[in-house]
Amino acid sequence: MNEQSMTGRHGTGSLWGVGLGPGDPELITRKAARLIAEADVIAYHAGVGKESNARRIAASLIPDDVIEELLRYPVTTGATAHPGGYAGAMAEFYESCATRLSAHLAAGRNVVVLAEGDPLFYGSFMYLHDRLSPLFPTEVVPGVPAFAAATAVVATPLVRQTDVLTVLPGTLPVPELARRLADTDGAIIMKLGRRFPGVVDALSQAGRLEHAWYVERASMPAERWMKVSEVDPSSVPYFSLVVVPGDTLTDDPGGRRETLAGARSSITEMTGGEESEERARLEATPTELLVVGLGPGPDCWLTPEATRALAEVDHVIGYAPYVNRVPQREGLTRHASGNTVEVDRARLALDLARSGERVAVVSGGDAGVFGMASAVFEAAEEPAYADVPVRVLPGVSAVQAVAARAGAPIGADFAVMSLSDRLKPWSVIEDRLRAVSRTDLVLGIYNPASRSRVDQIALAHKVLLDERSPETVVVVGRDIGRAEEFLLVTTLGELDPSTIDMKCLLIIGASNTRRTPSGRVWTPRFVRPS
Repeated sequence: MNEQSMTGRHGTGSLWGVGLGPGDPELITRKAARLIAEADVIAYHAGVGKESNARRIAASLIPDDVIEELLRYPVTTGATAHPGGYAGAMAEFYESCATRLSAHLAAGRNVVVLAEGDPLFYGSFMYLHDRLSPLFPTEVVPGVPAFAAATAVVATPLVRQTDVLTVLPGTLPVPELARRLADTDGAIIMKLGRRFPGVVDALSQAGRLEHAWYVERASMPAERWMKVSEVDPSSVPYFSLVVVPGDTLTDDPGGRRETLAGARSSITEMTGGEESEERARLEATPTELLVVGLGPGPDCWLTPEATRALAEVDHVIGYAPYVNRVPQREGLTRHASGNTVEVDRARLALDLARSGERVAVVSGGDAGVFGMASAVFEAAEEPAYADVPVRVLPGVSAVQAVAARAGAPIGADFAVMSLSDRLKPWSVIEDRLRAVSRTDLVLGIYNPASRSRVDQIALAHKVLLDERSPETVVVVGRDIGRAEEFLLVTTLGELDPSTIDMKCLLIIGASNTRRTPSGRVWTPRFVRPS
């Protein structure tokens, strides 16, 4: 659509979502001002019993003869008698708003919806856009977002160079908010109000409270700002946010967002070079490096021993999804990395432990079953780590979790294998599959597939069918213990390899593994002589 014209197509009016900026009328763009002056209809939202802040910002630009549509929210706190709850009440509200504006648009009138800040940044206009843009010509005019004005107020660089900026709603659960704050460089926290005490708690847990700024009504006449630690929680309004500058991470010796190699280099830098590092190492007393199994997922499957250990360490190191499961707290530095650098992360952990830091390396399930324990001992064979003690804390393994959900399929002799050919050739995997099958052991299969490995499970299925009956009982568990949990009991002949993904674990029964009428699976403890 030609931005110089407000004429709609096919005789209909055009819909415009116009960003007004954070509050100062002088921050309204020239394009936004022009469209407001040319509009047939001006629409704006307002809270229950309140004036529209959007209309206040644009008041001097609104023509006297324009049609105004006040879109008043039915609820703002989440408490409502609507049968669909808060979400139902708001969905019904946006439908009614869309119906009202549709009438103007269908009559050929051009409609400008005023939006504070930017229309598509936590704004109400987006819900009208969802409903009306497929039906009428629609354009969005960006506005200065509130966090940009807030950053200007505190006059502190938010992010620079390769820093990562994260925008967070203060309505997140405190542990989740703390984790995300710890894992980013710069951060903006919006939607404060009554959730402010929890935001302060999360900032403290993440070690970011000292440098966090509170900004209220940025660019407005009542603007004020101060350190978050100085704010009276009872005074925090909706039009407020928290700015956490990325530069504060330069004060963090742990290097929250460094690569593994960079984190190891920072240890050397902190001690003043290789000679100083060696001198510091000789003076420091190495701490015991802990390798912790987190279990398959639910917190209730994390052992008390592991919980105590994670509450006491200064550093947690591991594959990012596992590190994310460790609650953030003050004084904890997290080192998350990808899925193929096990020995590198083990060396980082050993370096930190050797320098006297308290460190835990984490794994999903049991760390000793296709987990980080072996990688740590592999790295620890290097002479430089001879004085670093290593202790493995066991966890519930994935095969145990799937077996428990199914019944007792591993109640007798069983084996476990990984189908990943990243550390061993497929020929070895195939030989072992045949050997296990011929000895009639129950077989647990880890890592049956991934985004880059889509053929191994089909090949393994063929090998198993060569050696075992199609009637062999098979259990497929996906995300066991989590909200998306799925368990399937089938047979080797009926198993469809194309349905197996990286989140699955398979248990292939022995010849005497049984399925009860209720679908439970168990393997007898006894084996009759042949």
